[in-house]
Order: sequence, then structure tokens, then C-alpha cells
Amino acid sequence: MESKNNFEVILLAVIFNPKTKKILIGRRENDPFIPKLTWCFPGGHAVVGEDVDQSLKKIVKLKTGLTIKNLGAIFSKTYPEKQDLLAVYFLTEAYEGEEKARDDLVELKWVSSKELEKYFTTSFHKKFREFLIDLI
Repeated sequence: MESKNNFEVILLAVIFNPKTKKILIGRRENDPFIPKLTWCFPGGHAVVGEDVDQSLKKIVKLKTGLTIKNLGAIFSKTYPEKQDLLAVYFLTEAYEGEEKARDDLVELKWVSSKELEKYFTTSFHKKFREFLIDLI
């Protein structure tokens, strides 16, 4: 039986700096998938047949210039703004590289977990917010 439900899957890196207790976010302009999107966690689409961990690291390097260590999946959700999109969030730490906005990101900013929601124009899940605040 063929399914008519197709999901796009995106991998998102919550890049946490344990020394400063800040999280890296990026600003996008004119997002083709969620027009209201401005600030976001660095990430991109999962590639069929490609290892998720390697995809995430490659995407983050491309968009931020940073090499990350993946500490594991921490949250997943669909968006009310785009219900056929599944986002999987990973807690990561950067350990080398030169930070610079690239690809579809036009700006990078380190913010505290308590500041995050003031930057995001899309829905922010309560449980995810609580997890991020508990990081500090």
C-alpha cells in the first residue's frame, strides 16, 4: 500500500557553548518553506541514504564554518506553519572552525536560552523551551 503522506525531514543543530552558556542561531531571509521564518537553528534537509550524524555535521560546517560534536537527538516536532515538515533537533558543541554565516544564513548570533524566543517568529514548543532553559 503506497502512502500519500510525504514528510520532509530537517536536521537542526542546537550548538551549545558550555563555557558561555549560549546557543548559536542563524538568520535567514525569504525562507522558501516557512515564509515567516527569520531566526533558526543551523540545519538542513536530511538526505535519503546518508548517515544522519554525517549529514548534520556537513550541513553545519557548510552554513556556519564550525565543526561540531553531536551529543544526540533531543527533540522532534512538526510545525503548525508547515505540517509536512518534521524537524529533528540535536544538541551539539562546536570544537573548531571559523564562525561565519554562509549558504542561506545571513547572520549568526550567540544568545542565552532565555533569549531565544524573542528572535524566533515560528512556533516554539513548551517542552523544547524547558529543555533549553535547563541547559544553563
